[in-house]
Amino acid sequence: IDSFLSTNIMILSFLKIKYHVCTKAISNSDGTPGTSDSPHVVCFGELLIDFVPTVSGVSLADAPAFKKAPGGAPANVAVGIARLGGSAAFIGKVGDDEFGYMLSDMLKENNVNNQGLLFDTHARTALAFVTLRSDGEREFMFYRNPSADMLLEEKELDLDLIRKAKIFHHGSISLITEPCKTAHIAASKAAKDAGVLISYDPNLRLPLWTSADDARDGILSIWDTADLIKVSAEEISFLTNGEDPYDDSVVKKLIHPNTKLLLVTEGPDGCRYYSKEFSGKVGGLKVTAVDTTGAGDAFVAGILSQLAADFSLLQDEARLREALKFANICGALTVTERGAIPALPTRQQVADALTNVVA
Repeated sequence: IDSFLSTNIMILSFLKIKYHVCTKAISNSDGTPGTSDSPHVVCFGELLIDFVPTVSGVSLADAPAFKKAPGGAPANVAVGIARLGGSAAFIGKVGDDEFGYMLSDMLKENNVNNQGLLFDTHARTALAFVTLRSDGEREFMFYRNPSADMLLEEKELDLDLIRKAKIFHHGSISLITEPCKTAHIAASKAAKDAGVLISYDPNLRLPLWTSADDARDGILSIWDTADLIKVSAEEISFLTNGEDPYDDSVVKKLIHPNTKLLLVTEGPDGCRYYSKEFSGKVGGLKVTAVDTTGAGDAFVAGILSQLAADFSLLQDEARLREALKFANICGALTVTERGAIPALPTRQQVADALTNVVA
């Protein structure tokens, strides 16, 4: 009974947050990106089209057909936050093409502020073909030589949007090539200088880097600037040159003096959390995986949507654990459908899943 009451109180508190964190996405009559009140979370990076085979367990060559779905890790997080009732913006660049317009419209339809989204007339919107193995895990093939997201320049940044945010979330893919690398570093610095909390998910995509060493160096180059870091067990192994990602002493090597919270996702097994004051593990929700694309982004959206409403979660282990349970369910629900953004859950869907866990 105590567990039932605790969970339902938590559900009510999550639903209540929805009405305190809101956004207004306004599209202009000429179709250009609109403006909104200052979003609480600004996500920076890539926005692209994922092509996912309609059947699992086949190679790209053997796939009978593909389902087109919007994607890109930072954009997934922005949409995930908005779906949960939070306030988010996206900053990046797409091609001045049909896919770019589709992605811009997708952001607006999902109540994500897209005033920082630009269109490039010289490069196409990025494409990613994603193979799904029989276990739902993915393999990637990218078309970005270069793609529009790689061409974002520092002078094009909406720094005011960044400085007014509560949280700035970014990854590492936009660190790979210039001019986007310089723009990325400038955006992160503007956020840091303004006292904005920095959230970092490396989102390792090794085929996009020139070498494993370059990927490792690039990912770690901005590691110490982040307040909150989310990594997978596989990424820990990669960053530590093959050390055991389930060994706490290995994970703690990645904690730097500025780290407020380090999160390690373990798929269906949930996540681990590490701060200077406490550490532990929160179990996940077991589901049948159809497509794991976007699961980590849904998890990040789940935790950031709550931190944006109340930073004190970082100092309260009991409440942090409840927030991470919520984030774990966000990730679990996302793998039950093909594509990242189409599968991101609403706050009500997560609340229903929490109720079913108790039942």
